Amino acid sequence: MNKKNSVFIATSLDGYIADKNGEIDWLHSIPNPNNDDMGYVEFTNGIDALVMGRTTFETVCGFDIDWPYNKPVFVLSNTLKEMPESHKGKAFLVKGTLTEILEQIYKKGYYRLYIDGGTTIRNFLKADLIDEMLITTIPILLGGGSPLFSELPKELKFELVKTKTFLNQVPQNHYKRKR
Repeated sequence: MNKKNSVFIATSLDGYIADKNGEIDWLHSIPNPNNDDMGYVEFTNGIDALVMGRTTFETVCGFDIDWPYNKPVFVLSNTLKEMPESHKGKAFLVKGTLTEILEQIYKKGYYRLYIDGGTTIRNFLKADLIDEMLITTIPILLGGGSPLFSELPKELKFELVKTKTFLNQVPQNHYKRKR
């Protein structure tokens, strides 16, 4: 089975995925009258499961909506002891090194993974475990916050395979890892 770890995320022009207060309401700063999902449904149709960190999991749990995922969600955490009752059977706690975690997920039959959350994405990049990234850029400068990228132990080359523009001003770049 082809294994693939993918990122689908939005950033500000200055590369942040959350503002200085950890908020993401700026994602809706561009009017979107037709609720264009900007390729999200198509992307998620191509994955088997999600891998996210505890902070992202807790952020999603705090949204005033029903659980938004119809695929298994694996949550990385060193502090959570178990999943809340409300999410048992939907989200699963995983622990270990990234390689060990991936092996646990692969053994369950999930190979095409959506990697989500700033720290999780940065750690997967540090370990050179990201195969593709779809990065949507919202035209706003936040001036600080949670960055998508951080220092890496080595250079990672990606190639641009496609660019789409949504709402006449929101570019989305699709990059694949050059190996």
